[in-house]
Amino acid sequence: MAKQKKAFVCNDCGADHPQWAGQCKDCGQWNTVVEFRVPQQPRDVDFRESGNREVGYAGVGTHDVVPLSDVSTEQMPRIQSSLAELDRVLGGGLVQGSAILIGGHPGAGKSTLLLQILCLLAKQYKALYVTGEESMQQVAMRAKRLGLPTDDLHMLTETNVFTICEKAREFSPKILVVDSIQVMNLPEISSAPGSVSQVRECAALLTRFAKQTQTILFLVGHVTKDGSLAGPKVLEHMIDTSIMLEGSSDSRYRTLRSIKNRFGAVNEVGVFGMTETGLKQVKNPSALFLSRGEDVAAGSVVMVIWEGTRPLLVELQALVDDSPFGNPRRVAVGVDQNRISMLLAVLHRHGGVQAADQDVFINVVGGLKVLETSVDLALVLAVVSSLRNRPLLADLVIFGEVGLSGEIRPVPNGLERLQEAAKHGFKKAIVPKANQPTKTIEGIEVIGVSRVVEALAKLAE
Repeated sequence: MAKQKKAFVCNDCGADHPQWAGQCKDCGQWNTVVEFRVPQQPRDVDFRESGNREVGYAGVGTHDVVPLSDVSTEQMPRIQSSLAELDRVLGGGLVQGSAILIGGHPGAGKSTLLLQILCLLAKQYKALYVTGEESMQQVAMRAKRLGLPTDDLHMLTETNVFTICEKAREFSPKILVVDSIQVMNLPEISSAPGSVSQVRECAALLTRFAKQTQTILFLVGHVTKDGSLAGPKVLEHMIDTSIMLEGSSDSRYRTLRSIKNRFGAVNEVGVFGMTETGLKQVKNPSALFLSRGEDVAAGSVVMVIWEGTRPLLVELQALVDDSPFGNPRRVAVGVDQNRISMLLAVLHRHGGVQAADQDVFINVVGGLKVLETSVDLALVLAVVSSLRNRPLLADLVIFGEVGLSGEIRPVPNGLERLQEAAKHGFKKAIVPKANQPTKTIEGIEVIGVSRVVEALAKLAE
């Protein structure tokens, strides 16, 4: 018998190594290089029908070299998932032949969301739900508890990926859900399910099946302690769309964010509410994140962020207090903690406000994570408001990027942000001077500033 080959792969980035090493040479992480055995004769499976080998979408065609002009460029029709928030995150709907990876913490609602979608879509399209973690009875009990129609949805309990592909080829579903990729396995690979080799090869075979049969594939993935997707990083390169379902178990709201999308905008956000009957979409997220009290406290400010293709109004809170320790704390929830330290230094150098001996706590209300830099100006003014114990106006909205030299830089889609603020009844806005509109927006006064000092002066007026 021929000796099996061994390979060493990094669990984080998927980089190959000639031998075991304590540190990955590509990503620099320690103790992430693991050994797995390469199968001697990997299967070369073609799931296409014999007559369906024309050059088409996603590389589904012959192995012949063809001119680029001969490749079909017709727009693939999208299938609506019956949830507008999910369609927004996916870029307008489900694309045939696409592989979608959905991740999230345990209890976030991944299986609930996919079960809702399949039960509703199964009325029009053939749908197959493959579960490897739960029994059919458990899935049926959840569907009954949520009050979902189950007459048209088909189930399969299996962890062997080859068996799943063969059963799916016979059934020919339009939509296929595999829950989850971490429990799937290939018999040719000796490592345990969930290992880097099993996850990578199983995902590759399922994605190949989706491309060749024009099936919409959903893969459910688990996350690690730090919130990143478990398994090799190369898994995110295989699929077309990667979305994360975020939200703590003690919160009734969930945010669905696209991390990678070949068919739409990245960082698009959909908001859902967890109820007894499943996940319900929130059609006006700005109203959700703006649930402020009647009395606005010092350090509270409303900012306008841009998520994907739409603006959102979000409340930012800052608390500045005397530090009892020699090393003041910088605590951030929803924003980058390193950016807080940088903005406090800018505030001291170019604004004349000293907060080096103060504890600074920043929180984005609603559990939303803000990834863009338009939060800078709102964060700086919220810190000053809390430090001086002077509440800001309840109808004031702020956005803008702050540079290291104290300048206020413009942000994209300034006009749409202001229009969203005016629609929700805000009367005043402090924005970068470059984002000041040329025409007056009805109902809102726009104040343009170019330096941090100017913004602080406007607060004192």
